[in-house]
Amino acid sequence: MKLLIGLSLALTILTGCSTVNPDNGVFPNDPDYAPVPSESLKAPANSSGSLYQARYSLGLYTDQQATRVGDIITVIFDEQYQSSKSAQTKSDKTSDNSMAVPNLLGTVPGWKNLTMDSETSNSRAFNGKGEADRSNSLSGEISVTVAEIMPNGNLKIRGEKWLTLSEGEEYIRISGLVRPQDITPDNTVASTKVADARISFGGRGSLNNSTRQGWGDKILNSPLWPF
Repeated sequence: MKLLIGLSLALTILTGCSTVNPDNGVFPNDPDYAPVPSESLKAPANSSGSLYQARYSLGLYTDQQATRVGDIITVIFDEQYQSSKSAQTKSDKTSDNSMAVPNLLGTVPGWKNLTMDSETSNSRAFNGKGEADRSNSLSGEISVTVAEIMPNGNLKIRGEKWLTLSEGEEYIRISGLVRPQDITPDNTVASTKVADARISFGGRGSLNNSTRQGWGDKILNSPLWPF
């Protein structure tokens, strides 16, 4: 009976884990990366009596750079990172203890052929080593929109691009702050010029899930695992 209960409990846990969708945290049309609503793109009422407003006038001899909420900027990715790290820890400890009981009046105290002579020996060793060598690069382009104009004139941008392929979906996201003077005349900006950048690149689907660890492996590789 206990065996049947244990098997039923194990099957229930495995079934629950198999129904967990690892892609729940990433989905298209995320509000944090969506374009601003069209209502916010309307020009504010002009109370100065002039026909022209700041950021809403066009010049014949000026570059058409993004200056307003909702304008589009092309971000050019040229990210390259490389890091390496190595650590090693080793410890050894050995101890021996011996206790002999002296003679008392020519005899060794004892009881039923048992004496108080004791000996202990302990040996302990630990050897840990870890190495990490990472190299990452990202190149390409993505067009994003201006979501907000900061009080100091900097532009807050955000956007995402989704590609639906035969084996799943691929996405790239970015958000951050851009200085207007860093925008080139062709309305592009390098990703290295984006401050407080949040760049995400990943995928969804069966092909992407096949490269992930299972929940059991994650438990065994967790720092909380005692062995």
